[in-house]
Amino acid sequence: MMNTVLKYADDFLSLFFPDVCCGCGQALVKDETVICTECLYQLPFTNFHLQEDNPVARQIWGRFPFVYAGACLYFHQHSIVQQLIHRLKYNNKQEAGRLIGRIYGRQIKEQAAFHHTDLIIPVPLHKMRERKRGYNQSECIAQGLSEVLNIPVDAINLRRDVSTLTQTHKSRFSRYENMKEVFSVIKPEYLKGKHVLLVDDVITTGATIESCATALLSVPDIKISIAAAAFTA
Repeated sequence: MMNTVLKYADDFLSLFFPDVCCGCGQALVKDETVICTECLYQLPFTNFHLQEDNPVARQIWGRFPFVYAGACLYFHQHSIVQQLIHRLKYNNKQEAGRLIGRIYGRQIKEQAAFHHTDLIIPVPLHKMRERKRGYNQSECIAQGLSEVLNIPVDAINLRRDVSTLTQTHKSRFSRYENMKEVFSVIKPEYLKGKHVLLVDDVITTGATIESCATALLSVPDIKISIAAAAFTA
């Protein structure tokens, strides 16, 4: 009885406060969540998981050792993906990150690289920024991946020690300079010998990922894979 009442109450409220698609902003219909069917159909999947020699992997080759590197979606200005990421980061649409994580998890689940992955580690925010935002968008993506891959999330062991300025309008060189010695590992003994999946929202130059990897590689016998929600082509 109570479930029926709640359902009718939810339907009534949705008439006045409808959920909207995080991609196009149009009202979602019944059984749609986060993103409408049309936008979901239009998502620009990279299919990098089918290419060992993919653009994300090529971008970071020679910068640090890794097992796998890829991204779920292409990121372009004024696109559905930009809207998804923007709402995830700035409009408290945490479910958008979890949705992308689940979609990507289903794509990569059968990849051999993830059969022996021990932990998923989201790129951390500085504690002041996370406190202001209320959550870490990369952790939302990591949670979605975890649901599908059945790999636990460790959102504590990698810490951002320096509060850097936004990378959005910086040059490639400035991005690297901005990310030097930004991260540290809290309990390296816990990560020793582990294969970790490092998760970010968008990879552009790879400067943030490289800085995270540099900190993680201080841990003996660690292996690193990379997964991002989107890649700036």
